[in-house]
Amino acid sequence: MGVEPTAKTDPHGFTSDLREQPMPSARIPAEQRVFLHNVSWETYEHILRDHLDSSVPRFTFDHGELEIMSPSAEQDRYSRRIDSLVVVLAEERDIEIEALGSTTFRREDFERGFEADACFYIRNVDRVLGKTELDMRVDPPPDLVFEVDITTPSLPKLRIFAQFGVPEVWRLKGGHLSIYVLKIGRYEQTDESEIFPGLTAAALSQLLLQGRSVGAIAWRRLVRAWAREHYQK
Repeated sequence: MGVEPTAKTDPHGFTSDLREQPMPSARIPAEQRVFLHNVSWETYEHILRDHLDSSVPRFTFDHGELEIMSPSAEQDRYSRRIDSLVVVLAEERDIEIEALGSTTFRREDFERGFEADACFYIRNVDRVLGKTELDMRVDPPPDLVFEVDITTPSLPKLRIFAQFGVPEVWRLKGGHLSIYVLKIGRYEQTDESEIFPGLTAAALSQLLLQGRSVGAIAWRRLVRAWAREHYQK
């Protein structure tokens, strides 16, 4: 996803001997993932309790397979951009939302649990507002989940989201953003969001690309300009 920054030669100069030595690279690390096998539900719950007040690392559990992921700076940047984008689109469409970040969603009877890079309640926002804890046996799943895979493969999370009933997933992988909509228990890739009609995968990709080279405030202005052009009141 672009060239990673590397260390630059000191502009004030060194001795000729030092200048001839190779300069070490300073790289922003990619997200780090660890996979554990044959993990019991009790162990998974214990790990979650130990990290109750921390947003990292993030945990995904699928029938004894546990993925432990520490997001990179780039991954967090995309998550913040998407968070701002959804807020601005909701404002421009005059709808309420609730952003729950990397909240843990889990069900023991499914033997599955996940923490997304970002997630949002939009259509079901009234059912979760004011709640300090969510019970996936009675509460709805988030209406929209955003996932980023920068470099390394992860557990196949779409099947997890599908069992929980997440209606729409935006997935950024290998520089390409895809939109998936849940249809009869399975995800179908689509060109346009159902949560935000008129917002296409191509438009999302373009906005995210523009967001790589501007600050947070300028990014919000870009998104708002796009929204006002496409969502005329």
